[in-house]
Amino acid sequence: MTTLSPARRSFKRDPLGSRRSNMPSFPVVLLTVSAIPVAVVRRIVRPVELSRAVPECCGSCLEGGALSKGEGRAQRGHLLDGSIRLEAGVELQAPFAEEGEVVRSTTPVGSAASTTHFGPYGGLGAAHAAIQEWCAKHNHRLTGPQWEIYGHWQESWNNDPSQIRTDVFYQVTVP
Repeated sequence: MTTLSPARRSFKRDPLGSRRSNMPSFPVVLLTVSAIPVAVVRRIVRPVELSRAVPECCGSCLEGGALSKGEGRAQRGHLLDGSIRLEAGVELQAPFAEEGEVVRSTTPVGSAASTTHFGPYGGLGAAHAAIQEWCAKHNHRLTGPQWEIYGHWQESWNNDPSQIRTDVFYQVTVP
């Protein structure tokens, strides 16, 4: 399995060569991923609810007794009405007993296109767009869920949010 190394933020240049720091580029890699056991809470949410729903679900998993490795996970499937089928939770360090809305799940397996976003979560849309564009350019069809892995929150991120790391994945078929 290929692993994703820490990405470096690079910048696109306009035709005149000036640096535009507000347009980061995201190197996309093709990986073979294995299932990772997770404890999750499943919800149907609107896109505007994600920033609240993901941390709530992750918190519920920890309160429900899941022993976490410290990294949060959120997996999404889009529904026809524009809402999102969300599974959000934490990677498991040990087996646990399901309780209430906290259930066992795994991350997807197989081929995935991936990139890394550094910075506040509000900028994740650009990382998702980069994967979608890369897949279209390389004839990789998006076939299933997309998911994100959030690092365990570091106190230093409160002062320097540019260090917040989120790995973004899309399940794909390889031509």
